[in-house]
Amino acid sequence: MAQSQVRQLRRKSFPFHILVFLAPGLLIYFVFMCIPLLDSLRLGLFATDGGVEQFVGLDNFVRLTSDPDWAPRFWSALGHSLVFFLINMLVQNPIALLLAALLASMGRSGAVYRTLIFAPTVLSLVITAFLWSLLLSPLWGLPKTILTPIGLAAFARPWLGLESTALPTLALMSIWQFIGVPVILYYAALIAIPNDFVEAAYVDGATGWDVFWRIKLPLILPVVGIVALMTFIFNFNAFDVVYAVKGALAGPNFASDTMMTFFYRTFFGYELQQPNPTMGAAIAGTSFAILMVGALFYIFVWQRRTQTYEM
Repeated sequence: MAQSQVRQLRRKSFPFHILVFLAPGLLIYFVFMCIPLLDSLRLGLFATDGGVEQFVGLDNFVRLTSDPDWAPRFWSALGHSLVFFLINMLVQNPIALLLAALLASMGRSGAVYRTLIFAPTVLSLVITAFLWSLLLSPLWGLPKTILTPIGLAAFARPWLGLESTALPTLALMSIWQFIGVPVILYYAALIAIPNDFVEAAYVDGATGWDVFWRIKLPLILPVVGIVALMTFIFNFNAFDVVYAVKGALAGPNFASDTMMTFFYRTFFGYELQQPNPTMGAAIAGTSFAILMVGALFYIFVWQRRTQTYEM
């Protein structure tokens, strides 16, 4: 009887009223996100012939990765997206963690610095792109007005106009604008660590470096995983910053062409290129599959490792 009563209590205690509050948001998300996503995946399995859709299975994906007309552009865009993500991952996140640790050690006096660090995040991306385009202009920007007069002419280059530097420069611009997000997440995790752990470590003779690496960092590993996943999703799908600065062609010579700019030109057409929605959907489907692999890695590998470590 006792077990049946407990089960009844558990069933009765389920907060069904929460579903009433979640339903409108879930309905909007399903209509405007899930349905278009599923329809895009469906469209990638078809080809248009004379205005009529014909089911071709995975042929579009095979063409995308092996056809001479599509494969070079696809692999180039995929490589650029991975480079863009890796630059953000290896530069933005370590700097964000360092800044968050410094802000956490400052206490309330760091409020001004937190505001200054997060301020670029709320700026319009168009404004940011225009600002950096002016600053990096080879005619009147920083390379000519500041670097050349002080003897750093070797760095006075058109960073956004060279194939070798266009993509890294765009990635660094993105880091400058959005580094405030991981800083705030790391900062919130660091200040949530109980002081008892830190004080006990100091009593045992640990240095500040030891406390950070052996106590604080292991305790915030779940947040580190979340930030890494967010970095992967947002930066692998980079489009706004590239389009705002370089346009749909992501020049010069497609040097900063990412999966999303490649998708944009293919799906909607650009200049002499005719719209090709089915191949565009195949590009979007491939990007979605890559993002799903990263998300599944986080769920089934990173989360389990951090949970095992905490136990």
